[in-house]
Amino acid sequence: MSDPFAGAAPPAQIPADSQRIQHGSKRPYATFRVTAALMLREMSTRYGKSPGGYVWALIEPLGAIFILATVMALIVRSPALGNSYILFYATGILPFGLYQSVSNNVSRSINFSRALLFYPAVTWVDAVLARFTLNVLTELLVKVIIFSVVLLVTDSQAVLSVGPIMMSVLSCIVFAFGVGMLNCTLNGLFPVWMHVWSILTRPLFLLSGIFFLYESVPPAAQHLMWYNPLIHIIGMMRDGFYPTYSPTYTSPIYVMVVGIICLFLGIVLMARYHREILNA
Repeated sequence: MSDPFAGAAPPAQIPADSQRIQHGSKRPYATFRVTAALMLREMSTRYGKSPGGYVWALIEPLGAIFILATVMALIVRSPALGNSYILFYATGILPFGLYQSVSNNVSRSINFSRALLFYPAVTWVDAVLARFTLNVLTELLVKVIIFSVVLLVTDSQAVLSVGPIMMSVLSCIVFAFGVGMLNCTLNGLFPVWMHVWSILTRPLFLLSGIFFLYESVPPAAQHLMWYNPLIHIIGMMRDGFYPTYSPTYTSPIYVMVVGIICLFLGIVLMARYHREILNA
């Protein structure tokens, strides 16, 4: 008996791209699981191996605020706003610390998870999202606790305005994520960039309004300092704690636009060159 299928064309092979598309429908759930696993891994390696663990995330910024406030109280008669040195410097140091922690950790996310990125189930997106999410959640919790402690131990009589505080935090997170993502790519392509960026941004601690008000500097300096997004972030934070302070120079739109542009460039470059970065 002759084979009815003899001479028939062999079944067409499913293109690799189509297979990826078919499997891609399950990718969001895989991304969630992988991201959660990477977050647990970083929690155990970053905080689980040191005595005190997460306690140091509270002690370090809180100690810096109290030491700085004590030193400045001996030099300056009164803070630029209110009657509490601790609250004034807390509203400057804590937003700056949020930016610095998120951006620095996101910029090192590929190097931190490099060994795991050779597994097909783990992508650079998972590594970046895990570090970003963990550090944002950790920093927000730490900042809330520290601000609560500062308000309890000081007689500042602050009247909180939730709107400016939330806008400051949101714009800070967007800006930090964008800078961290762009630096993550540039660090992978040009290893020397990490050192260059550290040198370029070292003066930010002094030029971001932590120790002074934007309105107190000369107009010529104001025009230059306005382009520093951290000036806006710290100004909005102080607007939320001091009802008598109304900074007219702050622009959350400007901060977010800068952050989104950096984030877009970082994602595009990473999507294009992530294989070269991993194989470097």
